[in-house]
Amino acid sequence: MCTYIRLLGLVLATTGTAYSQGDTSDGLASKFSRYQQAALPEKLFLHLDRPLYLSGEMMWFKIYAVEGTYSRPLPLSTVAYVEVLDKEKRPVAQAKVSLKQATGQGSFLLSSSLPSGTYTVRAYTNWMKNFGPEYYFQNTVTVINPLVASGSAAAKDSAAYDVQFFPEGGNLVQGLSSKVAFKVTAKTGTGVTAQGKLLNQSGAVVATFKTLRYGMGSFTLTPQPGVSYTALITVGKQVIRHSLPRVFEQGYVMLLENSGTGPLTLTVNSTSQSGAVFLLAHSRQKVAAAAQGQLVNGQAAFSIDKGQLLDGISHFTLFDAQQKPLCERLYFQQPKKKLSITARPDKNQYTLRDKVAVELATATQDAQRTAANLSMAVFRLDSLTTTPTADINSYLWLTSDLKGQIEHPEYYFTDASPETAEAADNLMLTQGWSRFRWEDALAPTLATFPYSPELHGHVIQGRITQAGTNRPVKGAIAYLASPSRITRLTNDESNDDGLVQFEINDFDRPKEIVVQIDPQQDSTHRIEILNPFSPQYATTLTTPFIPLTRFQQDYTKRHFQTQVQAIYSKKYESRYSIPPADSMAFYGKPDEIYFLDKYTRFKVLEEVMREYVPGVIVRIRKDGFHFLVTDKVNKTVFNENPLVLLDGVPIFNINKMMAMDPLKIRKLEVVDSHYFQGMSLYSGIVSFTTYKGDLEGFPSVRAYWYSSTKACKASGSSTRPATIHPSKSKAACPTCGTCCTGTQPLRLAALTLAS
Repeated sequence: MCTYIRLLGLVLATTGTAYSQGDTSDGLASKFSRYQQAALPEKLFLHLDRPLYLSGEMMWFKIYAVEGTYSRPLPLSTVAYVEVLDKEKRPVAQAKVSLKQATGQGSFLLSSSLPSGTYTVRAYTNWMKNFGPEYYFQNTVTVINPLVASGSAAAKDSAAYDVQFFPEGGNLVQGLSSKVAFKVTAKTGTGVTAQGKLLNQSGAVVATFKTLRYGMGSFTLTPQPGVSYTALITVGKQVIRHSLPRVFEQGYVMLLENSGTGPLTLTVNSTSQSGAVFLLAHSRQKVAAAAQGQLVNGQAAFSIDKGQLLDGISHFTLFDAQQKPLCERLYFQQPKKKLSITARPDKNQYTLRDKVAVELATATQDAQRTAANLSMAVFRLDSLTTTPTADINSYLWLTSDLKGQIEHPEYYFTDASPETAEAADNLMLTQGWSRFRWEDALAPTLATFPYSPELHGHVIQGRITQAGTNRPVKGAIAYLASPSRITRLTNDESNDDGLVQFEINDFDRPKEIVVQIDPQQDSTHRIEILNPFSPQYATTLTTPFIPLTRFQQDYTKRHFQTQVQAIYSKKYESRYSIPPADSMAFYGKPDEIYFLDKYTRFKVLEEVMREYVPGVIVRIRKDGFHFLVTDKVNKTVFNENPLVLLDGVPIFNINKMMAMDPLKIRKLEVVDSHYFQGMSLYSGIVSFTTYKGDLEGFPSVRAYWYSSTKACKASGSSTRPATIHPSKSKAACPTCGTCCTGTQPLRLAALTLAS
């Protein structure tokens, strides 16, 4: 006998969520919904132009950003981080790509020295760093170096096959029947065909099984008390012995049954004869159903209307009366609404170098025309290009919500046959899903996330510490500027951990930055700029590249085609132009502006200030020069020095500013009033701009490259901080202290900047 509870029509159109009578305002469903609103899921998809490249070729890509529940465009983040990783997870190419209205595009010129192999392309946003690298976009590509196309000999596969068993719901329990899924994979993580049998400790066969698709399958087992079980799996001529997971004396098991067109039935069996259980169903963090049941004779059942579940993956979790998770189960539902895309060329046949025009049409499943944001890649299909490219449909609805490698995800969308449904169910039973922790989702207070979304532009983060002790400094004001004829400046006050962050715009190319602290606060603090790229990597396996000698002619032909394209199609390599930057200074229109070439040029800056700039009074005190700006609003003179800038960089030592050659200065601007910026209040602003906007060798300011691709050739160090020399793309290695010209990519843990 069991309790039977129906969960039909629980989702209301007005609120998107409704709960059963057993759920209260502070219950599981309401807590989870609150967490979902705070932990908005975000996904990226990269459309790569092809699955195989030659070293020296261009890799083009387009980025799509969507919210993780309904897969709708999500214009949340304005920056995406894209990397190409080698087999050791070392980046060989990195880029920060601007996102506008949830899309972006970019390219990598793959180095001609890249060795042949399998590489991983991954993409993520700053917000996605909060949820782990397993849910970054990841796709593998093959790179062939035609100069050494034969490559190195592939190592023999000496590792045994990997066999894993996954009881439905999580655990095997004595006396309770369970569905047990299994997965048999090779060293590369790809599934293999296998069959096996399950033996008890007496050697009797209690179950037989075989793989269905991609090394996965399932069987049913009722563990008996005091009995241990061993599986014998046959892969080709090899027999593998593997023990089943631990069998518990007490616990819960769950069974999900799909009757086809009817509702889903989820049955709970327990060694406890009575007690309350709570079921929460959500589709990608959107609550779909919630109900409370009562165990009767150790069993309870729930009926779930599939119409209340969103397309793609749904998650069923069973809780006890103390809101402790007991069992979990995934379920996959093929998308019902699909976009129909048709393409028609303008001709049936083409001659050499003919222009090809393609007409695209998009429509809903019921043939209604609809708008769509699309991208199309055109490449040559030959013997080298056999791997299918990742498609956005299978990625958003399936792959992005699962951990680990998914073989041929497009297969699960081919049809609605029972075999496809069974294969999809095996995938749900064997693939991990842990985008969040239930402890965080059900906590009494909202979760906090260390990484914020970059809503208005790239955010550069740094840390201020005490010199010698490395202790964080709180309450220090740091300034970040990029030397330029366009005056940009931002500042921030360090928090308890010494962290500061600067939101910047118009960084569309490599630039030099200067980060410093007003020496009046402290001149001994150390500032580190944190690496914006994620230092965490998913534990996924990639299929190694094995060059085949029979393709030697294909390698040679492809290499020749690449050389021809590089010579005759050079103009097409730079298809994206950098947008024009706003030339207005961060402080807006100044009260006074002087182009010094319009005046008699003096050889001393003091004379320039005294003769031509009435809004700034020059005073000489015991410690040297001071500027006092006239406050035109209150008809008085400020008592403190103003903010003095040179090409946008704060200059705190006015004596050094006054020692500069005025013939190098093109323009002078003055703000004759108080100016608030962040936590700072300036007693006016005096801004000098040189002709080139490069500081003109100003002695007290050192500009540093924001990013580096150089590494130490002497020590091979690639993880320690590196100080970048002024106006040079060379790194001073903290290990050997010398400059290097190597081309090995440098994974910066932090970039040390000095004022």
